[in-house]
Amino acid sequence: MDVLLDIAEPGQTPKPHEIRLEDQKRVVGIDLGTTYSLVAAVDMDGKPACIADDAGVLSLPSVVYYSDEPGREPITGQKALEQAINHPEKTIASAKRLMGRGLEDLADEMSHSSLALEAGEGGMVQIAVGSQHISPVGVAAEILKSLKSRAEEAMGGELHGAVITVPAYFDDAQRQATKDAGRLAGLEVLRLVNEPTAAALAYGLDQGREGMYAIYDLGGGTFDISILKLNKGVFQVMSTGGNSSLGGDDFDNKLADLFIQEIGDENPSATLMQICKREARRVKEQLSQLEETTVNIAKPDGGNYSRTITRSEFNELIKKLVRATGLPCRRAMKDAGLSGDKLQGVVLVGGSTRVPAVRDFVAEIFKQEPLVDVDPDQVVALGAAHQADLLSGNRRDGMLLLDVTPLSLGIETMGELVEKIVPRNSPIPTARAQEFTTFKDGQTAMAIHVVQGERELVSECRSLARFELRGIPAMTAGAARIRVTFQVDADGLLTVSAHEETTQIAQSVMVKPAYGLSDGEIETMLRDAIAHGADDMLARAFNEAKVDADRVLAASGAALKHDGDLLSEQELKKVKAAMLKLWETTQGKDHEAINQAIRDLDRDTTFFAQRRMDRGVQSSMTGHSVDEFS
Repeated sequence: MDVLLDIAEPGQTPKPHEIRLEDQKRVVGIDLGTTYSLVAAVDMDGKPACIADDAGVLSLPSVVYYSDEPGREPITGQKALEQAINHPEKTIASAKRLMGRGLEDLADEMSHSSLALEAGEGGMVQIAVGSQHISPVGVAAEILKSLKSRAEEAMGGELHGAVITVPAYFDDAQRQATKDAGRLAGLEVLRLVNEPTAAALAYGLDQGREGMYAIYDLGGGTFDISILKLNKGVFQVMSTGGNSSLGGDDFDNKLADLFIQEIGDENPSATLMQICKREARRVKEQLSQLEETTVNIAKPDGGNYSRTITRSEFNELIKKLVRATGLPCRRAMKDAGLSGDKLQGVVLVGGSTRVPAVRDFVAEIFKQEPLVDVDPDQVVALGAAHQADLLSGNRRDGMLLLDVTPLSLGIETMGELVEKIVPRNSPIPTARAQEFTTFKDGQTAMAIHVVQGERELVSECRSLARFELRGIPAMTAGAARIRVTFQVDADGLLTVSAHEETTQIAQSVMVKPAYGLSDGEIETMLRDAIAHGADDMLARAFNEAKVDADRVLAASGAALKHDGDLLSEQELKKVKAAMLKLWETTQGKDHEAINQAIRDLDRDTTFFAQRRMDRGVQSSMTGHSVDEFS
C-alpha cells in the first residue's frame, strides 16, 4: 500500500499558507474579478501565492446561484456555474459590472443578460431572483465569503484583514460598493488597491526591475491602463485611464450574438443564451491557441448548430472592441509625458490579454512586444497579497505605493464655473484646501457643490454632492474666509469639508454618489475635455468676466444708494452711463468687451471712490483728536 507523507522543514508549518498567530497576522489579497476571483497570501518564506480550493483549483468563478428553497444558502463558484444552463434566471454572473451602477447605465448588460434588473434604493440596480431582490453588493459578498473560507482553512485560523483590488476607473460609488461587500462578507478591508497597481507591485517585486512601465489590464468586465514609475522601492502611478464596461465578456457577447443570429432564433430563451455564451467563452479560449475550432450547439427545435470558426473571423468580430482600448492608452501616455520608446516594458494583466489580437494591438500601440513572463490571471491577487502583508505590519521592508485620482475634483463657483481643487492624476492619499469668500454683502450661508470632471462649466461635469455652510457672520462681500478641504483616502474615497475661520463653524460630507458612471462615461468626459478645450476656455473667460461685471455693478449701485449725494447731476449721469454700458456688454458674448467696460467704469468712477473715502475718514475722525490716532 502506498503512503503519502506531508513533509515540512524543521520549524516550519506543514501547510505552506498556515500561519502561527504568534508569528504574524493572517491577511490576504483578493482579486475580485468579473469572471473569476482569486485569493492570495504571503507564505512563511515571504513569497506570495494564490490559494487553491480542495480540488487544487486556484480560480473561483464569480458566479452565485440562489435557490427558491427557504433557508438554503446561496451556492458560489463552479457549482453555481453548473446551474446557469438549467436555471439562468437564478444564477448571477459578472455582478461586478453592476456594482454601484444605475439602470440607465446598463442597457448593454441588460441586452445580454437573462437577469431581471430593476432600480433599488438610492437608484442603484438590484436583481430580481424569484421573490428575492439581490443587490450586486450582496452577490460580491457571497464570492468574498467563499474566498475568505478557503483562505482561513489554508492559513489555519481567522483572517485579520484583506486588501481587495478594484479597476483603476471605478468611481466613488463602485469603490464604496466593493468595501461594503467586504464588510458584508465579514472581512476587515485594509485597503482597496487599483488592479494595475497591484499587478505592477507583484511584477516589480518578483522581477526586481525599475523604470517606466505600462500596465495593460483587460479582464472579463473592465479595462484599465496605468503608467507607473518603479524607482528604489517607490511605485508611483503617473497616469491612468480605461473603461469600466469593456472586457472579455464583450468578446463573448459578440460570438454569442453571431451564434444566435445564425441559429435563426429571433427570441432566444434564457437557456439558449446561456448555452451560446458558454460556448462562446470556450471558442474564445480555443482560438487563443488554435487557428480554428468547431462550434456545436443543440438547437431548441431538436436540431444541431455546427460550424467552424477561424481566428481571423473572431478577430474581425472583436476588432472595434480591441481598438477601443487604444484611446485611453494614448491619453495615459500623453498625461505621463511619454512615448512608446521611453517605456521599459508593457505588462499584460487579465485573462483577456491571452487573446492574440489583443497582444498584437498592444505591440502596435506601444511599439514593443508586451511582457508575457508573468501569469496575467494571478498577478493582481499576488500584488494585493504583498500589500496586505505590508499593511498588516508583518514586513517593514516593503514598497511605497502611490496611486492617483482618475478625474479632477472641485466645487462650483459663481458663474457656474468649476474650481478644480484636486487635479486629475494627483497622487493619493491626499488632502488639498483652498480659500473662498462671499459674493454678496451680508451673505450668511454658502452652498458647496462638489463636482467631478475635466470641463470648465458645472453643467458639463458630474455632480457628486451638495451641502450648505450656515452661520457665516454678515460682512461685506469678500470679507469672509471659508476654507474648503478635499481629502481623498488611500481607497480613493472623498471627504469634503468647509470651515469659516471667524466663527470656526464647519460642515463636511463623505461623497457617496447614488450610482456609478455609466458605460464609457469617464472616457467620454476625457474625450470631450480635449475636443472642447478651446470653447471651454472661452466660455470660462466669458463667465468670469460676467461675474466680475455683476459684482462691480452691484457695488456701484450700493455706492450710489449710500453716497449718491456726493455727485452733481452731471456726474451722476456720467456714472450711470458707464454702468449702463457695462450692463449692455454683459448681454453679448465678448468677454474682452466686458473687461474693457469694467475698466471704463472704474476709470469714470475713480473721483467718486475718492470722495467716498474722504467721507469715511471724516466720519471716523469726528469726535476724536489727532493725538488719539497717533
